[in-house]
Amino acid sequence: MKRLLIALALLLPLLACEDPIKKGRSGGTDTPETPVTPEPQPVDAPAYALGADISWVTEMEKKGYKFYTSAGVETECTALMKSLGCNAVRYRVWVNPADGWCNKADVLVKAKRAAALGLSIMIDFHYSDTWADPSNQEPPAAWAAMSLAQMTTALSNHTKDVLQALKSSGVSVAWVQVGNETNTGMCLPTGAVASTDASGFITLANAGYDAVKSVYPDAYVILHHSSAENLSANKWFYNLVKTAKYDMIGLSLYPSYWENGGYPDWTTKTHQAVANFTSIHNTFSKPVMLVEFGMPASEPANAKAALQYVVDNTKNLDWFKGVFYWEPESEQSRNNYGYGAFASGKPTIALDPFKI
Repeated sequence: MKRLLIALALLLPLLACEDPIKKGRSGGTDTPETPVTPEPQPVDAPAYALGADISWVTEMEKKGYKFYTSAGVETECTALMKSLGCNAVRYRVWVNPADGWCNKADVLVKAKRAAALGLSIMIDFHYSDTWADPSNQEPPAAWAAMSLAQMTTALSNHTKDVLQALKSSGVSVAWVQVGNETNTGMCLPTGAVASTDASGFITLANAGYDAVKSVYPDAYVILHHSSAENLSANKWFYNLVKTAKYDMIGLSLYPSYWENGGYPDWTTKTHQAVANFTSIHNTFSKPVMLVEFGMPASEPANAKAALQYVVDNTKNLDWFKGVFYWEPESEQSRNNYGYGAFASGKPTIALDPFKI
């Protein structure tokens, strides 16, 4: 009898437990369970990002291009970048691109790969249907006739839509650029930065900031200006937009662009940019990051030396948050872009400084 009572005592809690398979059933009819949204995996921003913008990767794959280790082993590009020392990746977002690349769906495909590898992710909103840079800041076609108030709403909704799609897929985002190389503003002429007026730009930038924080409260919001070597231009811009809401200053550095029939020496602009980082940080009390860096792919030794100089002189500064190589997997023969860091699908020595 004692054994029977003990057996019953052990069995009763099990009988009282709800069968998870039967949970939600009534009268023998299955009731669909409410879908569970996966929580983003916690991938914090590294203290020092060694990153790469590889937004071209899916388009290159579609064209049949492959990527290889230096030993010739075929490897998916995102995983290859991690093996080279990258701890972060960056992806641009266009609103309604003609060919679909870099739209929300394409960015989601790429970001899921990075998240699965434990890489930190930066999302770069261009707020255009195509390239946005100092010379090209056209609004998306669907926004072109909008008033500032309407465009502010559209920009906010677009930002939330893309980021929520990422979050709902379990992707964590560490940094978000509200605009790309916004020297002259974004969504011109509505969001222009010119002379002494940047009111339209600030309105749009603040809407983007609020939209980011509503989805990813802990993400760093970056305002991005090009030409890190030009201290006066950068100080002018960040002074003019000082009432905009942002967390971090993002800069670009391409120290050896083709000119006068050749590539100029990289040292002058690189040394100047590194010196400027401290002045910009001290003036605006913001962390600084080099969100774009590029050198001629045909000069890998010079590219390595330039990148090494940047890394060596910034990695111990607690307010300098890292460097992103822009489209290193690209090649002139594949993308008609000659400032990557690959040759015949393999990484060159240009990326060696990432192995720290």
